[in-house]
Amino acid sequence: MSKTRKIYFARLVGRCLILILCCLLYRFRRGVFDVLSGMNFFKTPSPLHLLWAVWVMDMFLQIVPIRNKVPLGSQKLFANHFRPIREKINYEGLRNYVVSTTKAAYKVFVLWCLLIAGIGALYFWGILDKITLFMISVLFYVCDLICVLIWCPFRLIMKNRCCTTCRIFNWDHLMMFSPLIFVGGFYAGSLVLMAAIAWLVWELCVMMYPERFWDHSNAALKCSECTDKLCTQYCHKLRT
Repeated sequence: MSKTRKIYFARLVGRCLILILCCLLYRFRRGVFDVLSGMNFFKTPSPLHLLWAVWVMDMFLQIVPIRNKVPLGSQKLFANHFRPIREKINYEGLRNYVVSTTKAAYKVFVLWCLLIAGIGALYFWGILDKITLFMISVLFYVCDLICVLIWCPFRLIMKNRCCTTCRIFNWDHLMMFSPLIFVGGFYAGSLVLMAAIAWLVWELCVMMYPERFWDHSNAALKCSECTDKLCTQYCHKLRT
């Protein structure tokens, strides 16, 4: 198991513990969630402030170029992770790749919007409250790493080989915090805003520098160059 994969399993355990802690707070100390309302973020310190700081730092690391500690799949949008292939790039093939993966990506986007619309409807009908919406986001926080380490349902649509080549790798926070759109207040609003910025940076780079996202133009994305080895389908036969 690679060092990166071990780190990610440790993070998954940490996220599961965070989910358990939030469930305990939900059951026994619901007052802690008052920080979600309005500008209460600036009034009373709570454990949720620490979680907010972790989430903000995670998103910050997606919008600035980092050489270490962050998987290539998340950083491939930046020039310092682009290694042009030796042969001439097939720009027609690149265009076809971008078009096909973008179509698949926005199929995922539409399906996710339908899910969030359903959650929003339950909220406006009074079936879910703001705290429950927050708990759904924490659950998505755990599911994010399950998709990376164990099984990803989005691969059924995306048809991507692995996380390193995934077209929507940095959509994670936007998807994770989308239930918070209905919550309002500084806590939720700031997370949604920063998630939207991280998503926008990613999408702009796909349009402006598509060669960085294709393993037939960016040699760093080839299986033979992989050091992260996050993918559960990692196979020596693909290391060519």
